[in-house]
Amino acid sequence: MKIDTMRKVDYFAGIPLCVLATLLVRLMSLFFKRRTQRPCKVLFIELSEMGSAILADPAMRKMQRAGNAELYFLIFKCNAASLHLLNTVPESNVFTIREDGILNLAVDSLRFLFWARRRGIDTIIDLELFSRYSALLTGLSGAVNRIGFHSFYNEGLYRGAMLTHRVAYNPHLHIAKNFIALVNAALTNREELPFSKTRVDDREIGLARAEVSENAIATMRDRIRNEYPLYDEKRHRIVLINPNASDLLPQRRWMPEYFVAVMRGLLADDENLLVLITGAPTECQEAGQLQQQVRHQRCVNFAGRQQLEELPALYRIAEIMLTNDSGPGHFSAVTDLRTFVLFGPESPHLYGSLGHSTPIYAGLACSPCVSAANHRKTPCADNVCLQVIKPDVVLEQLRAALKKKTHAAK
Repeated sequence: MKIDTMRKVDYFAGIPLCVLATLLVRLMSLFFKRRTQRPCKVLFIELSEMGSAILADPAMRKMQRAGNAELYFLIFKCNAASLHLLNTVPESNVFTIREDGILNLAVDSLRFLFWARRRGIDTIIDLELFSRYSALLTGLSGAVNRIGFHSFYNEGLYRGAMLTHRVAYNPHLHIAKNFIALVNAALTNREELPFSKTRVDDREIGLARAEVSENAIATMRDRIRNEYPLYDEKRHRIVLINPNASDLLPQRRWMPEYFVAVMRGLLADDENLLVLITGAPTECQEAGQLQQQVRHQRCVNFAGRQQLEELPALYRIAEIMLTNDSGPGHFSAVTDLRTFVLFGPESPHLYGSLGHSTPIYAGLACSPCVSAANHRKTPCADNVCLQVIKPDVVLEQLRAALKKKTHAAK
C-alpha cells in the first residue's frame, strides 16, 4: 500500500474509528474497574520505520532490565528484519502485519487483537508518533497499561482517549530519549499529568553491539569477491555508498550526480579503494545506473547482494559509509563503522544515529520540514536543503576520515 494511501486511511477512517473505540473503552471501564499492574508482558508498537526499531532498542532493554519484563513487538511485515540485527525480542514474540492491501491490513489487525489476549499482554507501549491506527490497536488490545504520546492542548492529530499513561511528546528531544520517557511512564508507581516527569541521561540511549561471527565475515568477503574477483582483503579498503531512502520521504535523497562526484573523487585518490553501492534488491537498477555513471572498475553495484540481517558483517569489513538519512544510518550504529549521514527534511538533533556517526546538515530556515505535527509529510518538491550540500564538502570529510584510519592502522 502506498504511503499516501495509508495516510488517507489513517485520517478518514482513523478519526471516526478512534471516536467509536474511545466510547467503547470508556464503556468497558464502567463495568471493569482498571486494576494497577506492574508490567510483565510488554509489547512495543513501531510499524513503519525500520530505523526506529534500532532507536527503540535502548528503551526496550531498559524495560527488560528494570522491569524484568518479557518483551513483544508489533511491526509491519516488510520491516520485521530490522529486529533481527540485535535480537532483543525473540522472533516468536514478534507479530507482523501485512501492509500490502486494505484487506490484509484489516485481517491481520483482528488477528493481532486475539493474539495479544492469548499471550496475556498486560502493557503496550505505542512508539508511533500520533498514528491513529496504532492507537486503535493499543486501545482495543485488552492490555491493562496502555502508554503512548498524547497531544494534550496541541491542535490536530486526534486519536482518541484510549491511553492509561499519556506522555507528552517532546519535539526538542532526541526520539530515542522520547522512547525512554515512555518506558519511564510504564515503570512509575504514581499518577502524573502528563507522564513522564523524568530526566533521560545520554548514557541511557547507548546501543548494544551486534554479534558478528568470523564465518559471517568470511561469507561476506566471498560475496564481495563474487562481484569483484580482484578483491584482496589485505589490500583493498571498502567504502560503502547508500544513495537510496525509503518511499516514506523521498525528499531525503541527495542528488545522484553528487554521489557520482564523490565516488569518482575517492576512487581517484586511492588505487586500493573499493566502492560498494549498497541498497535493497528493489534498488539494484538505480544503483546500477550510478555505477555506470562513475565508470570505474572499482565501483561495484552491491545492492541486493545481502540480507538486512547480514549488514553487520559488511559493516565490520568496511572503512566508512556515506548514506542518506535512512535505515542504514541506524543499522550501522550496532557496529563501530564510521558513518556519514546526509540530513535535510529531518533533523539529526531528533533522529540522528546513535552510533559512530557524523551528520552532514545545512540547517536551512525551512529545515526540518517534517515532524509529528504534519505526519511527516511535506509539501516540498525541491529539496534545496540537500542540494546546497556540495560534493566537495562531503569529500573533504570522507577523505579526512580515511586518512585518520590510515594513520591509526600504522
